[in-house]
Amino acid sequence: MNWWRDFADHVEPDAPLGRLTWFRLGGKARYLYRPREVGELSRFMERARAENLPVKVLGAGANVLIRDDGFDGVVVRLDQEAFRRIKREDSRVAAGAGVDLMNLSRRCSEQGLAGLEGLAGIPASVGGAIRMNAGGRSGEIGDVVSSVTVLSPEGEVEEWLRDRVGFAYRHTDIGEEVVLGAKLQLRADNPSLVRRRYDELFACKQKSQPLADKSAGCIFKNPPGQSAGALIDRAGLKGKNCGAARVSERHANFIVAYKGATASDVLRLIDLVRDRVRLAFATELEVEIDIW
Repeated sequence: MNWWRDFADHVEPDAPLGRLTWFRLGGKARYLYRPREVGELSRFMERARAENLPVKVLGAGANVLIRDDGFDGVVVRLDQEAFRRIKREDSRVAAGAGVDLMNLSRRCSEQGLAGLEGLAGIPASVGGAIRMNAGGRSGEIGDVVSSVTVLSPEGEVEEWLRDRVGFAYRHTDIGEEVVLGAKLQLRADNPSLVRRRYDELFACKQKSQPLADKSAGCIFKNPPGQSAGALIDRAGLKGKNCGAARVSERHANFIVAYKGATASDVLRLIDLVRDRVRLAFATELEVEIDIW
């Protein structure tokens, strides 16, 4: 008897994961599960824990590298309607974990709600962005989060105020909890001015980053007071490749997967870059992407 038979309509065994990531690389998950609502998700998680199966949540797949042998567990994808709702009340916005961050940032900017335009061009779901406190030089999502709704490992829905979330540089204190959504405190402004800022920031990212290529955003976190991309560039690594994976010549902190690339190519290139930067500058680069 399958432990997941009650959820069979929403479970895909041996599911290819590469198609769900920006790298388009990697193997299969033992199970891919798309819940319809929170109660169902809670029951499913209880069953998965009883089977001692590891569980990961996959958002937009823009900050993830799946190893070639895949993930021997359950991958949860919150892409159904219950997790993609947006509700606005004055300058406050409630967004589900499955909401597309780029679309949300653009829509809020068009409506004169300031605070998210600094996230223009960052591919992520709201849930994934919150878990890693996604952002850049122009701001992080944690700057505007007032609370986060999570599903606890015990199956309880909890609302965490921002202080409990523990936002820091590419970090939160969210562990085994599943992010269900968040409340964002934005500020009303002139729509044309907000949209102009959004457009300018998006254009800057398009010019400086290989957004159209198969990559996963910045590979490494910036060391304190330094730029990872600048260190990699100074080490002479732009254009360096392992197999069909190559350090972007547009932005050195991006690795691009070309035709025929494997996740192993990317991993070997990550190790090579870290070794070269360590030797050249006595600086240890910390990986920013999530490697499964």
